Amino acid sequence: MVRKVTAPAKATASAKTPPPAKTTAAKAAVAEKAAGKTARGKTAPGKTAARKPAVGKKAAAKTTAVAAAKETTTPPPAKKPATTKSESRTALVRRARRIDRELAEVYPYAHPELDFENPFQLLVATVLSAQTTDLRVNQTTPALFAKYPTPEDLSAANPEEVEEILRPTGFFRAKTKSVIGLSKGLTEKFGGEVPGRLEDLVTLPGVGRKTAFVVLGNAFGRPGITVDTHFQRLVRRWRWTEETDPDKIEAAVGALFPKSEWTMLSHHVIFHGRRICHARKPACGACPIAPLCPAYGEGETDPEKAQKLLKYEKGGFPGQRLNPPQSYLDAGGRPAPPLGAG
Repeated sequence: MVRKVTAPAKATASAKTPPPAKTTAAKAAVAEKAAGKTARGKTAPGKTAARKPAVGKKAAAKTTAVAAAKETTTPPPAKKPATTKSESRTALVRRARRIDRELAEVYPYAHPELDFENPFQLLVATVLSAQTTDLRVNQTTPALFAKYPTPEDLSAANPEEVEEILRPTGFFRAKTKSVIGLSKGLTEKFGGEVPGRLEDLVTLPGVGRKTAFVVLGNAFGRPGITVDTHFQRLVRRWRWTEETDPDKIEAAVGALFPKSEWTMLSHHVIFHGRRICHARKPACGACPIAPLCPAYGEGETDPEKAQKLLKYEKGGFPGQRLNPPQSYLDAGGRPAPPLGAG
């Protein structure tokens, strides 16, 4: 009898059945996970929306921290003296007087840098100093005063001979006319004597307020402010005044100081302008009043380089006077050489 073999087929079927079941279960698991994700995904936007502000706060906190770090690491700008229009009148007066006190310590020997033995010689020398150096005037006047020692002598001089003597000072024709004219004025109006009043001095040819104050302050002991080119430059650099007219500068600066200090103030400022605070390249790095100067930095600030810019006794060179006062020599100053000697 032949038997039908069916068991193997069933076995095969039963053997094949489990894998699909597993696959189905796996698919079901995947589906459940997907459903879970989908379900969670529905709430994700809410969560995401809730998290966004937190991210913004972190960014803001980070920005604040960076800004704070910058403020901590960046040094604050150096404080400058109150030298703008916001500086009070009282503060300006105090700063100006402190600068003068400092300069008085630096230049205790400050003096007029024109050689003279009497008021007449000082008057003539000051007129001749226009558009030239005091040194050149000092090298020229010995010959002039040797030949014409008095106003009477110079008033009667031959203009051509005077011109030849004054040629080294420049503008010698105009200067000859002035010194002969003022000598005649002294002889005719004031008995050959130099007057001790501003009102009288300015009536003489070639004599303005600046020249008059030089004579009054240094020959008569009467206070006056000498507004020469150095004085004008420095008081504007220091913001003592914004005026440019000499008479207005004189009035503005004079109001900052007691009248008794005007003459020496002039010497201090002019000495400083000739030795350290030059017109084109001030020696800022060697300046004793740098902390008080609003113009610090306009010139050389390196101390070694600035030291090389100093002039006259501050730089180890001869001064402008052939016969300087003893106080100048005691401070290390040297006399200027005579004309033709170097």
